[in-house]
Amino acid sequence: MKIMKNLFKISGLAGIALMAMVSCSKNDDTAMEGESYNTSFEVTDAPIDNADVEAVFVTIANVTVDGKALEGFSATTVNLAALVNGKTAALGNLDLQARSYSDIVFELDFDKDVNGDAPGCYVEKANGEKDALVAASNKIKITDSFEVLAQAKNVIVIDFDLRKTIKEEKSALSSDFDFVTMSELSAGIRTVNKETTGKISGTASDSQNTSDKIIVYAYKKGTFNADVETKGKGESGVTFANAVTSAEVKKGITSSYSLDFLEEGEYELIFASYKEEGNGFSFNSLLEVESATGLKLGLIDVNSALNLTVNVKVTGAVQ
Repeated sequence: MKIMKNLFKISGLAGIALMAMVSCSKNDDTAMEGESYNTSFEVTDAPIDNADVEAVFVTIANVTVDGKALEGFSATTVNLAALVNGKTAALGNLDLQARSYSDIVFELDFDKDVNGDAPGCYVEKANGEKDALVAASNKIKITDSFEVLAQAKNVIVIDFDLRKTIKEEKSALSSDFDFVTMSELSAGIRTVNKETTGKISGTASDSQNTSDKIIVYAYKKGTFNADVETKGKGESGVTFANAVTSAEVKKGITSSYSLDFLEEGEYELIFASYKEEGNGFSFNSLLEVESATGLKLGLIDVNSALNLTVNVKVTGAVQ
């Protein structure tokens, strides 16, 4: 009888110990699943190809991630056209768990800017005229995804690519700017974690003076199709729509360019010639270029540990 009592006692203690272990394990799992990391959000832009555009102002009334509004955010009117070559504007932050996210919503105010002046979103032309920008909805759901990393400084950059998100309708007397369709607008905005991005910068020497403006486009390796990209895509006819990002080659002695916030991977660079026509620029031709260092421009490996320098010389136009 005494032996049986001892067995029951031992069994009871073992059961309690087992329950405690399970409880601790569940608590540890919950703690790991619930651990979050402060994540900040910034906005940037790729340049718009139009000489008549002096600035592009958008008034952002709210930004949510997975339905949660950014902390520290207040309504802001920002000139996206000024946020090029790696420049960004801070929006706010959130504590997020380490995983992938794909639900960012920008709420714009088309009517008024933060000072109460109309309109809230507009193109400022070279002559000072404001051309209001509107879309079918003031809420833009970004379809691109981003990753929050554990034990990292998470800065999510939202690239509001003006070249893909604004269209121009020309008439005999003037130009009218507007946002593209909602689906094109969502697709024209990308999101990346700065921690996992690299940069390609360099110069493009054009001694033959082939172009009034040169734009360099970065494509994921194997995704560039000249016939498709140069003819325009979708309802708004966006050219070079599949480019990850683009940059203008600055006129002058340096002829420099900078392709920023490129996710790690293999890329190819495409250089395009534009001719000035009236108040704008129109696509002229693709350019033949050669690397000054023998680098293969169709296979450039980008990683976050190194900023690449790619200097090229324009040798002519693609016929």
